Amino acid sequence: MRTLDALPAPKRRRIALETMEIYAPLAYRLGMQKISGELEDLAFPHTYPSEYRWLIKKLEYRYEAMEKYLDRIRPTVEKALKDAGVEVSSLDYRAKRYTSLYRKLLRYEMDIDRVYDLVAFRIIVKNVEDCYATLGVIHNLWTPMPGRIKDYIAIPKPNGYRSLHTTVICTENRLVEFQIRTEQMHREAENGIAAHWAYEESKGTKGYTRKKAIKAASQEIRWVEQLRSWQNETTNSEGFIDSLKVDFLKDRIFAITPRGDVIDLPQGATPIDFAYHIHSQIGNQCVSAKINGDIVPLDHKLKSSDIVEILTQKGKKPSPDWLNFAITSNARNQIRNALKGTRHNLRIERKAHVELKIIATNRVDLLSDITGIISRSHVNVTRVQSEPRMGLQLVKIVCETNDKTKITKLIIKIKALKEVKRVDYRFV
Repeated sequence: MRTLDALPAPKRRRIALETMEIYAPLAYRLGMQKISGELEDLAFPHTYPSEYRWLIKKLEYRYEAMEKYLDRIRPTVEKALKDAGVEVSSLDYRAKRYTSLYRKLLRYEMDIDRVYDLVAFRIIVKNVEDCYATLGVIHNLWTPMPGRIKDYIAIPKPNGYRSLHTTVICTENRLVEFQIRTEQMHREAENGIAAHWAYEESKGTKGYTRKKAIKAASQEIRWVEQLRSWQNETTNSEGFIDSLKVDFLKDRIFAITPRGDVIDLPQGATPIDFAYHIHSQIGNQCVSAKINGDIVPLDHKLKSSDIVEILTQKGKKPSPDWLNFAITSNARNQIRNALKGTRHNLRIERKAHVELKIIATNRVDLLSDITGIISRSHVNVTRVQSEPRMGLQLVKIVCETNDKTKITKLIIKIKALKEVKRVDYRFV
């Protein structure tokens, strides 16, 4: 990736797009945030060159100004922590990566003043108790912003990331984010699964060195084993990539069982996906679900921190309709297996609709080009909606297909249009 400039432009874009969509998310999923961020930032100028130039121009003086401001308040933080008896291993700040920042700007209508963690303080301490003690010290110094305190130590992110985040109203009424973690959490955040393979070295006579591998975290090992399982079960590479993008690389949520167990699922997952993640029999016998105490339909989209209770009925069989909204490969395969040999088997693959949500820079004939790509792929369009959104254009297109391979190919072709910034999809 560091030598892409030496390649022809079409090849540069193809490799950069592949890195952005496959390798960077894969690294992030394994907790390798440093590698993931570097891969994305190396790919960004080649996949979205005009957006990259716009962002660099916007940030020309902001990073430097923010770092000077943090330098002024740093002595105050150091003194408060020392007075509280907190032993600090490291106190510095980190600048938000370009790709991550641009994604955030898309959510905040391209208003850079709404991004409070452009440059954030990072405090590394000795143990978990000191993490919470540091949080208390910071909140005693400055007023925390409501809703901006995130405890990823108590409930880690799906990729294993652990840290405390808080945004406070600092001197001069400026908003500053603090990230607090232990040394081990920091190593894991930087290197992910690789951080769990360390070696213990002990010197013996004649310089003998013994190396002992330390077992990796079971959650991350399960992800790797699941990847291997999918590859063995899938007969073609396109099917494997399709499952990979939904089950492994898609943005994640964490739902919670009534007993407090955290269940890691892809964004857009439903109670059916949750039930099959617990056990195949729970999924097969599911009749309804409660989310945070309220009964919801089985096609309800789960959100992070939802407490999910699955209600079952002995002897119940899955409905073929579930295939219209279950999104994980595990759930869909279990439903198909349960329906084999039943009278429903002939209508398992019912025609569904997919909604493509496209954010792009507007130009004449853009909508025509997008719909042309879809029609040339032999997919029927049933509804088109287009509206301006803070200098960009939001396009929603509903198509008649439930073929994930075809949808993935469509998205890749649409993303090849230089005006297109982002493409998401959901079944409707």
